[in-house]
Amino acid sequence: MRTNLKKIIWTFLAQLAVALLPAFTAAQQGESHVGQWTGHANAGKQLYFRYCWGCHGFHGNGAGENAPYLNIQPRNFVAAKFKCRSTPSGTLPTDEDLANAIDRGLVNSNMPSWSALTEQQRADLVAFIKTFSSRWKEEKPGDPIAVPAEPAVNLESIQHGKELFTKMECWKCHGAEGRGDGPAAATLTDSNRQPIRPYNFESGSRFKCGSTNTDLFKIFMTGLDGTPMPSFADDLKPSEAWDLVHYVRTLQIHHKSPELRLWESTEEGAEIVKATRAEGTPTGSGVD
Repeated sequence: MRTNLKKIIWTFLAQLAVALLPAFTAAQQGESHVGQWTGHANAGKQLYFRYCWGCHGFHGNGAGENAPYLNIQPRNFVAAKFKCRSTPSGTLPTDEDLANAIDRGLVNSNMPSWSALTEQQRADLVAFIKTFSSRWKEEKPGDPIAVPAEPAVNLESIQHGKELFTKMECWKCHGAEGRGDGPAAATLTDSNRQPIRPYNFESGSRFKCGSTNTDLFKIFMTGLDGTPMPSFADDLKPSEAWDLVHYVRTLQIHHKSPELRLWESTEEGAEIVKATRAEGTPTGSGVD
């Protein structure tokens, strides 16, 4: 009985939220453009208040009623600061960037994949999300960064990436073995002043903004806005960023990538991987 009553209350609140939106009249004209799809804010509004407002809030400020129970705060659409972008640090993402985040979800967070929605629905959601911040009226999205073709994976690239991992001080946050346990890890906070942990490469196969080498390249060259992860666009050449990508892949010792297989074929790489595995599985059980 209580379960049915709770469902009725939630349904009523969602319908009420959609009805009481005079502040969002501008959303009627909002649009997004994702591939061949044109998204409409009016349609996206219905989807937002069905699926998203519990975390992201009635006003899109990340203050939904579920937010206090989440260890990573929901995205504040009013601030319009997004982690996953193809555009330079500090700029707005493209419509396609936002649609990709909705489709993919954000690993190690409470943001799930919404791949069950149609492409049209995701485009509609993007259009409505953009109505929460004046930035979309005052600024244009940044131009997507150029992503050169990935060079062939070889030992020289991996070795150079290993040197860059030290030079760029990646180890200070991510740790020498990429476990997210560097000396600065415990001190890091995000733009909401909430504690944030560096990515643990050893236990993961998918990154915050995707799972491919190209996704990782974009992370290095655009940064993750709102987090301590900076953009290396001013410090690394594209070829160097690819070298860093290839080395970081070898830190994922439970993910059989081409980079890891090549690295393990060397005496140095085999010893490092063996020593890392000997310290335990991703769950810390101590069993290889």
